[in-house]
Amino acid sequence: MSGSAQIFGFVQFEFPWVLGPEPGRYVLRDSSTTDPTQVLVIATLGAAPRRRIGAKRTRRSEPEPAPVAVTTTRATAIPATPLDGATAAIAWMAATRRDPGPAIAVAVSAVNRAIHAHRIAIADSALREVSRERAIVVRIGYGRGEEVADGLWSEAVDIPSVHPSRRRRSAALRPQERVAAMLGGRDHPLVCEELTLRARADVDNGRLREGAIQLRAALLTAIGELAATPGAAPDMAQRVAELGELMGSIDAVADDAIGGVFSEASAQSVVAALQRLEAALRARSAAGLASP
Repeated sequence: MSGSAQIFGFVQFEFPWVLGPEPGRYVLRDSSTTDPTQVLVIATLGAAPRRRIGAKRTRRSEPEPAPVAVTTTRATAIPATPLDGATAAIAWMAATRRDPGPAIAVAVSAVNRAIHAHRIAIADSALREVSRERAIVVRIGYGRGEEVADGLWSEAVDIPSVHPSRRRRSAALRPQERVAAMLGGRDHPLVCEELTLRARADVDNGRLREGAIQLRAALLTAIGELAATPGAAPDMAQRVAELGELMGSIDAVADDAIGGVFSEASAQSVVAALQRLEAALRARSAAGLASP
């Protein structure tokens, strides 16, 4: 990073797997400007030794083998704009500790942008994006330019990696019960549920055009599947009718997205429709779990 004497804030994550992009420094820019917005530093920690290339012999596994060491990836997102001195850095740190959500969301988006670019570049659909909840460490801090870029800092703190509201939402939906029901053949995943998750991933990571196109497929599938799902929520017919009304506007938005046209109003329509679809799917799951 340039300006090694300048002070920069950062958000840092550690994930217990290889993210995909090679270790190094990546400069992020928006398409609307040539100025950098962030610097993303990716490093691997504790990498397990690779087996000798070309080795073809199998090895005998001992009973109760020790767990194999895994590679941890450290990703540090650093805003390109420096803080205005030590006093400003301390103030930024205090404000971010009180409300870390916005800074963490921006950093997660930067990491996922790198993963998405790598997935496209190597055509590997198995690469997964990350979230705050998947990190084993979430850290915020500040330091001088080269210091931060090298994984060091002047001051930093670890913060909780799982937000309490996420726990409450998971508990309300009782996901483990549904997992058991699906694996035991008493329930089955709908196609629209997977399509909705893909749309949500696109929207959360700022890929709104992709999200609009994915949402059209999710809505179209959901309208048919939810109407035909036995044991659905009592108000499911009303919910399906609402999704049908949304289909027209999302169909037009998706057509525009394919043509490269996407406005703020289009983005709002996608977010609102996606939320209504997710609400319908939650109602179906809750009704299914409540059934004997």
